[in-house]
Amino acid sequence: MVEQGDDLAEIILLALDRAGLRLDDGDIVAVAQKIVSKAEGRLVGLDSVTASPRAIELAAEADKDPRLMELILAESRDVLRIRKGAIIVRHNLGLVLANAGIDQSNVDHSDKTLALLLPVDPDASAQRLREALRGWRAR
Repeated sequence: MVEQGDDLAEIILLALDRAGLRLDDGDIVAVAQKIVSKAEGRLVGLDSVTASPRAIELAAEADKDPRLMELILAESRDVLRIRKGAIIVRHNLGLVLANAGIDQSNVDHSDKTLALLLPVDPDASAQRLREALRGWRAR
């Protein structure tokens, strides 16, 4: 499992090496947002979140945990639509997403007490990974 502070470039390159593969010029590396968010420490325990009155109100309307709704609001510019089970927002990054892109699936828990947020700056995350992979290739 990927954890906060892990070196994604090293993980990727070691996996490629074990598979007998290597990166060549022009290769494209696709990386799931989830592992980038985990490595960047974007995993939040809901027990550390205090729901605002607005989050409590919207959570009731959407049938969501008020603490999760607080995270959704904190990660969003605008609430665009809300209904049972879903809230559509314009994320702080400008993307239109359900639940602000917050993921609770497969984040090492079974009781929905953790939430995984998107990277703060996905472009910067991708650039750092690209540079690190290039640096490893040069060795």
